[in-house]
Amino acid sequence: MGDWVEIIVPVGAADVDDVAALIADEIPFAAAGTEQRGDEVVFWVAEADVAAALIETRNTCARWAAGGMAVDGTRVHTAAAMPEVEWRDAWKKYFKVTRITRQFVVVPSWETYEPQPEDVVINLDPGMAFGTGNHASTRLVLEHLQVMADAGAAPSRVLDVGCGSGILTIAAIKRWPNATAVAIDNDPIAVQATAENALANKVADRVDAMGTPIGELIEAFPLVVGNIQAHVLREIKASLIKRCSGTLILSGLLTPQAQPLADEFVAAGMKLVKIRASAADAEWSSVVLEV
Repeated sequence: MGDWVEIIVPVGAADVDDVAALIADEIPFAAAGTEQRGDEVVFWVAEADVAAALIETRNTCARWAAGGMAVDGTRVHTAAAMPEVEWRDAWKKYFKVTRITRQFVVVPSWETYEPQPEDVVINLDPGMAFGTGNHASTRLVLEHLQVMADAGAAPSRVLDVGCGSGILTIAAIKRWPNATAVAIDNDPIAVQATAENALANKVADRVDAMGTPIGELIEAFPLVVGNIQAHVLREIKASLIKRCSGTLILSGLLTPQAQPLADEFVAAGMKLVKIRASAADAEWSSVVLEV
């Protein structure tokens, strides 16, 4: 059992939730989760990785600060080591059974839940991959999947770009039992987590989890979801449009980023359906488009 060191990021109180989510999403060393302590966000790294983690965290915080976030990279610091077993379990106490929509309920693998008749239960162990359903960007996609289902949509194929834990893939194909999915991510940890969670949800035979870049795919999908950062969505815009034959849901967007990104997709030929800010956290928004 090795020792782990706390990386502590002081944050302005108004931005602490958003910075915690960004840290878990954008800093690989923090992919297993963060802990919020008042106006500080904490994550853990192995002692051997401290120097690299500090440099990356400070540089990333400087970029966020330039964009208006209340975070100062120069104040990022370390604290005493933590035993590995504590590090691995610390973040789990914040991940509980969560009802996201009328039907979607996320159940951590270490929790028990008695489903209601119409519930679509997503059994999840994110491991070191992003996606528990607690972040506003993930909720926005799940909420729109619910809207589509309630309106009678029934896509036969789903493409999840940047699948993380696989939560969106699993939600879609459990809600639409005749659907199959391709889930892609450039992080092997995410591909493995998606495959394992698909197996735990008894849908592994309907999910192809892979590290194939979207530009190498040739199929067009009636439903495409991408819960990634705005700059990545912009970089793969052409491929997202080519791979979509129906609805495209984009999330992972800070609200000021949503309209400009939507405008770019519309200029490239897509039709805007809606831009919606999260009811839980208005700083995050999603964009829904159609071909």
